Amino acid sequence: MKNILIVDDDMYIGDMVEEALKDEYEVTRAFSGTEAVLAVEKKRPDLVLLDLMLPGMTGEEVLEKIKDLPVIIMSAKTGTEDKVNLLMNGAADYITKPFEVSELKARIAVQLRKSAAVAVDTGNILTQGEVSLDKDLLCVTVEGSEISLTRTETAILHLLMLNCGRPLGRNTILDRIADETPDCTERSLKQHISNIRKKMQTVNGKDYIEAVYGVGFKFHL
Repeated sequence: MKNILIVDDDMYIGDMVEEALKDEYEVTRAFSGTEAVLAVEKKRPDLVLLDLMLPGMTGEEVLEKIKDLPVIIMSAKTGTEDKVNLLMNGAADYITKPFEVSELKARIAVQLRKSAAVAVDTGNILTQGEVSLDKDLLCVTVEGSEISLTRTETAILHLLMLNCGRPLGRNTILDRIADETPDCTERSLKQHISNIRKKMQTVNGKDYIEAVYGVGFKFHL
């Protein structure tokens, strides 16, 4: 059974969400930002439902520490800029309070389905469906056809494939590949991704990388 961590200091909302999910998922609770980080360290959940207005460490600060997990933000903040910033900084999704439980459950199911498509990473070969990336040889194989990549293109594609289905912000991508490709800039990133897309499309016409408006890019099968 998948484990979901609910991080919210509002007892009413937390109890409501737990009651709605407990028949399908194992549910754990945290009532502050610090408690949430400790809960993740103690037992890694499959998904986190995260409020922003928390005592002590804020939800934004918690998000910084758990970027490798699918996180759905639950917040009363409705501003587009707030949502975009959170998505660019690692959140998988955002739902505005008050919300319908049925909508929250649907969003949870979508994120768990995405995370179930886990990449197979053996050494320096990363496989996602029909796509295999060899970091040593600097090439990607699509449906059996091998395509050469530059070192920068390889680093970008590797990161996107590891986060299949999850949009990554431009700054997040640049930060995570900085050690491997210090020459990559925000201006050149778009061109590198365009080159990757064109190279992979030559095999079957399929576009494996989607530009997410206002956020960044995501890899999908």
